[in-house]
Amino acid sequence: MPINHGPGGIFFRDAWQWVRDRFFGDEWFYVYDFLEFIMCYFDGDGHFAAAANAILGRELAAYRVMNRQFVQITDGEEVAALVSALSDRGPFTGVSEHLSRALSHLSHRTNPDYRNSIKESISAVEAAAKVVSGDDKATLNKALVVLEKQGKLHPCLKKGYSALYEYTNDADGIRHALMDEPNLTAADAKFFILACTSFVNYLKSLI
Repeated sequence: MPINHGPGGIFFRDAWQWVRDRFFGDEWFYVYDFLEFIMCYFDGDGHFAAAANAILGRELAAYRVMNRQFVQITDGEEVAALVSALSDRGPFTGVSEHLSRALSHLSHRTNPDYRNSIKESISAVEAAAKVVSGDDKATLNKALVVLEKQGKLHPCLKKGYSALYEYTNDADGIRHALMDEPNLTAADAKFFILACTSFVNYLKSLI
């Protein structure tokens, strides 16, 4: 039985009917927007999000709930890495906040912002570098030098990560060279959020 026909529904018939009409009659993405609203404001214990994820999995939907947002799914290991990074608090709270904003920019269904998603992903790596080096002014390269000197990072691996970081940054730190490209895509933003998440998780494992 539809909930607006159930117990107590008669007292809010007009409101339930409006929600029902919007839910079934609006653009497809409205359903996700409405459910995100529910999760953000009425799902403090996360039970609703867990139930939604279970249904999405059962129905083989293209989206999953992450950080109270619907995100197009990738493979399970990548999702697990991102969930782990987003759930971190303590000294890595700033990292989680950057990744959360990157995810929000990427997952917006009507107006995704790939450019700022990439910027926030890279900022998450910068924030992690500050934590692992113990220096609020540190860049990733400086953090990698510290870890190499401590014997926690092989020189070849340090060189590889430094090269990747140089590719994603110019001398100004977080302004990505790719930001000047006119046609950034979802694939670009998705690559960077996953690559930066893996990079962050690796850095955290070294301290």
